[in-house]
Amino acid sequence: MSRNRDTFNEINITPLTDIFLVLLIIMMVIAPLLDQQGLNLTVPEMVEQEQVKNDETKILTVSVSSDDRYFINGEEIAPESLEATLKQMAKDYPDGLMIESDGNSTHGAVVKLMDNARNSGITSISVSEV
Repeated sequence: MSRNRDTFNEINITPLTDIFLVLLIIMMVIAPLLDQQGLNLTVPEMVEQEQVKNDETKILTVSVSSDDRYFINGEEIAPESLEATLKQMAKDYPDGLMIESDGNSTHGAVVKLMDNARNSGITSISVSEV
């Protein structure tokens, strides 16, 4: 006895379509999360020492010591009053902030100083290692 079987010539694309729709939804959910803002850093150009004129520029310099203490003009500033001090001094130094960090200071101390400076209205921030 021979049986007549219908040959299967079509591919069922329903599961394939379901997979593509799930992947599309996942990408649509993840895509906005990838567009997070970070810090905009500009690399300074090499300049000759004679080109820098400290008389004309008014840049506030904050030093971060190796034990994560903050100093402005040689005076230690408490971490709790750092933002208030920067907000008060930002009026006298319109050109921005220069952070001079010790090579052994922690990354967290420098980032905390940068966050406090940004919160106090300072938009131009430079970082230097001493």
